[in-house]
Amino acid sequence: MLDFRMDTFLTVCRYMNFTRAAEELHITQPGVSKHIRQLEEVYQVRLFTYEGKKLQLTEAGRVLRDAAVTMKHDDLYLQGLLRHLDGQKKELRFGATLTVGTHVMPEALSRYLARHPDTQVKMEVANTRDLLRQIDEGSLDFAIVEGFFEKSRYESLPYSTEPFLAVCASDYRFRDPVHTLTDLLSERLIVREPGSGTRSILERYLGLHNLSVQDFRLRMEINSLEAIKALTVAGCGITFLYEAAARQELTNGSLRAVPLENFRYAHDFTFIWRKNSVFPEHYRSLFHELGGEMEK
Repeated sequence: MLDFRMDTFLTVCRYMNFTRAAEELHITQPGVSKHIRQLEEVYQVRLFTYEGKKLQLTEAGRVLRDAAVTMKHDDLYLQGLLRHLDGQKKELRFGATLTVGTHVMPEALSRYLARHPDTQVKMEVANTRDLLRQIDEGSLDFAIVEGFFEKSRYESLPYSTEPFLAVCASDYRFRDPVHTLTDLLSERLIVREPGSGTRSILERYLGLHNLSVQDFRLRMEINSLEAIKALTVAGCGITFLYEAAARQELTNGSLRAVPLENFRYAHDFTFIWRKNSVFPEHYRSLFHELGGEMEK
């Protein structure tokens, strides 16, 4: 169990404000300051500094924060493991980005539950940014994401590699002949919200060609993948998504891939957990049980 002063430290790190941390912890602000001073005495370093009136972590503070987040995460996992050993049901708490959670995980989970029928499952479907936050807070053990993350803070394994496509309705009429990516700029782009994995991948690819989402003549931003597909099927514009997310529509002919010259793009869905966890073999085992590809 983590020292209560470490919980105080992590709460200050979350808000970068002693007053808000005190409110969250239901203690006084002098109490928060006392806990931080005690930690600084234990480690013999400064953890925070002020730049003007803005609270900042020192380099030592950043190192301690990353280590403490992992320790808290492992502590919460250990509590669940001990409950399971004491006869309580096994728990599987993880996150998945929208494409992964909707189109990949149902089959993987059905196979897992066939082998472990008494497992309690919590799968949080959210964008990569929110899932990383929940891993850091300890409410999720791991996640399978399509977006980018700081590799210095998380261990990772490539879960699968998925083709990324431009798609439109089967009878969609383009304003101009389409051969290359730039020929699509005159169309309406239907796109996910900032922070989503699919949006991040698209922005990264466009950036490689000195383009951005704003270069499309018209844009429609929607935080629902199913709504995006429905609007694309209805001919309201074009979109970019993973082949796995549109497999059914591509098979039944309601959507078609837009053939673009020199557009061969694929991206990894990635299985991640906190770096330096003391339970790496646990996560590697789950990776394989949930159908991850062979480790590279």
